[in-house]
Amino acid sequence: LPHLHVVLAERGGETILESYGKGPDEDWGRPIGEVTFGPDTLHDLRSITKSIVSLLYGVALEKGLVPRIDTPILSEFPGYPDLAADPARMERTIEHALTMSLGMEWDETKPYTDPENSEIAMELAPDRYRFILERDLVAEPGTRWIYSGGATALIGRIIEKSTGKKLPDFAREVLFDPLGIGTFKWSAGRDGTHSSASGVRLTAPDLLKIGRLVLNNGAWDGRKVVPEAWLRASLRPVLATGEGVDYGYFWFCGRAPVEALGGPVPWFGGFGNGGQRLFICPKADVAAVIYSGNYNNWMAWIPPTRVWLEIILANMQKA
Repeated sequence: LPHLHVVLAERGGETILESYGKGPDEDWGRPIGEVTFGPDTLHDLRSITKSIVSLLYGVALEKGLVPRIDTPILSEFPGYPDLAADPARMERTIEHALTMSLGMEWDETKPYTDPENSEIAMELAPDRYRFILERDLVAEPGTRWIYSGGATALIGRIIEKSTGKKLPDFAREVLFDPLGIGTFKWSAGRDGTHSSASGVRLTAPDLLKIGRLVLNNGAWDGRKVVPEAWLRASLRPVLATGEGVDYGYFWFCGRAPVEALGGPVPWFGGFGNGGQRLFICPKADVAAVIYSGNYNNWMAWIPPTRVWLEIILANMQKA
């Protein structure tokens, strides 16, 4: 299949599929030329970063470091009293941000090279948080899924403000170090703000560890890393996206059509621009990482999805 850089899958902690390719790649939108990929090669996760931010919020919440998810989002941004004076805006909560149901205008349908793409416009704005929070209200909160890197930026800022640590530092302490992930990169914008929406780069084996962590209900080597209750909440379908899958707390929730083996099988995933995928299927006990270089192509989801469905089918047959 064209554009595939890495396909890596495991079942029960054992590698069942491992393929490394070669091709042109990018580092957060910056071309870096032809790359020969291997197990030690960092790769953009793009929006799989959002799923990692969800895990971080769950850890911080259990530690009592961040507010409850029913907290109005604007109460965490006291620098905008003019926006907080609008009762309709104060109805938007942290949970609405986690489920991308803030009901605020946001458009990421344009390429991420286009300044009219809302995420890029946010990066270029003099105040990224005002840019997000003053978007037009287009739906009641909790009623409509609108894909938004801005929603994730708000959650990332709350984590940083509440923990007193930059996102990479907090992630290293509570997630990456416990999993033995030593090498990573977290890109930042011109203002030094680390991107909660798309900034993480990881090797494929290290991202696969996060998949296994989720399959193990948040445990790693006998140690609880992410609260199991948070994972249950995160992977619960809250809203339909209108694109054939549902959405939880920065995780996509799908069902694989394997009726021959007893009906549709639930799976969960983090998705990223260009065909980046972290896939998890508890029933088959498999996780898979797919890296691709098909950036800004809105059909890039097709090859990774086909690969994933074949992995599920093969491993459900073995179960």
